[in-house]
Amino acid sequence: MDALFRKHDRLLANISTEIIREKMDEIHWNTQLIIILGAKGVGKSTLIKQHIKQNYQPGDRHVLYCSADTVDFSTRTLVELAEEFVIRGGKLLAIDEIHKYKSGNTDWSREIKEIYELFPDLKMIVSGSSLLRLKEGDADLSRRAVKYTMSGLSFRETLRFYHGLSFPVWSLEDILAHPYDLWQMVSSKCKPVAMFKEYLEKGYYPFLLEGEGEYYTKIEQVVNYIIETELPQICKVDVANVRKLQALITMICSEIPFELNANRIAAALEIGRDTVVEYLKYLGDAKVLNLLYSDRKKIGKLSKPDKVYLENTNIMYALAPTKVEIGTLRETFAISSLSESHNVEYGKAQGDFKVDSKYTFEIGGRSKDFSQIAGVKDSYIFADDWDMPDGAKLPLWMLGFLY
Repeated sequence: MDALFRKHDRLLANISTEIIREKMDEIHWNTQLIIILGAKGVGKSTLIKQHIKQNYQPGDRHVLYCSADTVDFSTRTLVELAEEFVIRGGKLLAIDEIHKYKSGNTDWSREIKEIYELFPDLKMIVSGSSLLRLKEGDADLSRRAVKYTMSGLSFRETLRFYHGLSFPVWSLEDILAHPYDLWQMVSSKCKPVAMFKEYLEKGYYPFLLEGEGEYYTKIEQVVNYIIETELPQICKVDVANVRKLQALITMICSEIPFELNANRIAAALEIGRDTVVEYLKYLGDAKVLNLLYSDRKKIGKLSKPDKVYLENTNIMYALAPTKVEIGTLRETFAISSLSESHNVEYGKAQGDFKVDSKYTFEIGGRSKDFSQIAGVKDSYIFADDWDMPDGAKLPLWMLGFLY
């Protein structure tokens, strides 16, 4: 236990609280069990350590932060750790990278449930991969834990992180109803079109704060880690198929925009069509891809998506810098921003996207007109390289203020 406290002290000493994401204020930290999920690299660990640093003095032994992937857990279980911590007067136990925990045949969720029931005065914060699913089952954590999901930085957040410009979140309804107000607020402090171009290339992942030199390399490492480690461990993907998953990502990168033909992919990768669909869904859950369906209400286990996009525009530049197609870049950004809190469907007949089964959005450049959505109720154009709202034609960067 003393060794864990020493590690805790070193990790907390190295964490900065100069810039903190607003997710901090959304989390109800006094809840007995909090689970924070998200893709690798979006800042889960940093947020937890910042919370501890803000609320506990250095050397306070009422709190312990540790990572489940360390050698410390090779000789003790989660329950044993919690019991020893509580005996010593512990009040808050934060366990990072919970999906990496291994203890014989015991599932981490069973142990967390046991801790929850044995020590009702102990608060726990647990973080893990976005691939983790909390369903009714053995541990029944879904009704005990309060779950939060973290995404990468929005365009609005990058303006604060990298340029010191603070703006409030805008709801989609407010953006559509009062776009001029948003334009006036932002353009009075900066040139959003120029900064938006920077964001599309670099800015979604908070590790840009560590320097630009290795930014794309780190994104590649994130994607490779998800494919090579998380998918086999969490989703039980056959390790022998890891290279096929990497080949699938390469195919998607090289055929932008990617119209899905599951049978053709299956033949190229020499795996079954249903396996292709399953792998695509895993990659969607892992936040490597965004899958777009024409009717989300009718999605079945073996339903293939109508269109496939990389999850964010920075991944596009990291994995296929010579193949970044501007139209797909714009659509990728729109889906990534809208999907945070809205239901996005493939527009199919009219418009690029149907949002919340109400709005029809067409995504394009400054020359985009209304010919494809003429007469469609609640339809809008979001245009890149477009500075100022003009009726129902709005700047694309405004979608970056949704969270």
